Amino acid sequence: MTRATLDKQPHDVATMFDDVAERYDLTNDVLSLGQARLWRKEVAKAVDARPAQKVLDLAAGTATSSQPFAQAGAYVVPCDFSLGMLRVGKARHPWMPFTAGDGTRLPFKDDTFDAVTISFGLRNIQDTDAALRELYRVTKPGGRVVICEFSSPTWAPFRTVYTEYLMRALPPVARAVSSNPDAYVYLAESIRSWPDQPALAARLRETGWSKVAWRNLTGGVVALHRGFKQG
Repeated sequence: MTRATLDKQPHDVATMFDDVAERYDLTNDVLSLGQARLWRKEVAKAVDARPAQKVLDLAAGTATSSQPFAQAGAYVVPCDFSLGMLRVGKARHPWMPFTAGDGTRLPFKDDTFDAVTISFGLRNIQDTDAALRELYRVTKPGGRVVICEFSSPTWAPFRTVYTEYLMRALPPVARAVSSNPDAYVYLAESIRSWPDQPALAARLRETGWSKVAWRNLTGGVVALHRGFKQG
């Protein structure tokens, strides 16, 4: 079992996700108190995939997040650097074009996708700005990015309760339902150290994205950021 640390060495993070792949979706539903499904629906609305469009779902894991885009008729490529996640996903959805890839060096040509999206994966990539630049590179001019990531609750008293939940309640719950509880200690730490909504928006702008905006979900526990590649 692997315990990744906040320096986010790619091999450690990938191995950690390999370890939790089999029960990852179940564990997320339990730890998010059922909110994960709601968040996925909001991502699907924001991406607004259309028939025949090409969508890159980065950090797709087992492709649970990719299903709404496929159901909308888009050609979706689930991409992840955890081979364990990809294996579980391929067993569940053998028809999908699962692709192994590093978010800082994506295995796709420039200007390939109409939309690119990443849910709860950006903070696990060692170089956030490199990942944002790579997403920009593979997006067609006029295309869009949607990022769903844990963020900073907007109401201060709730923010305190939420932080306590992350660091105290999450590890014992993870021990009960996850195959690698230490992975969820790392995930809690990574959420606490992640930039807030305006800081992530600034990084999107700095890496080339325009018309950057965000919307809070569940009081800012999660934020959806959106941007466009100028045509």
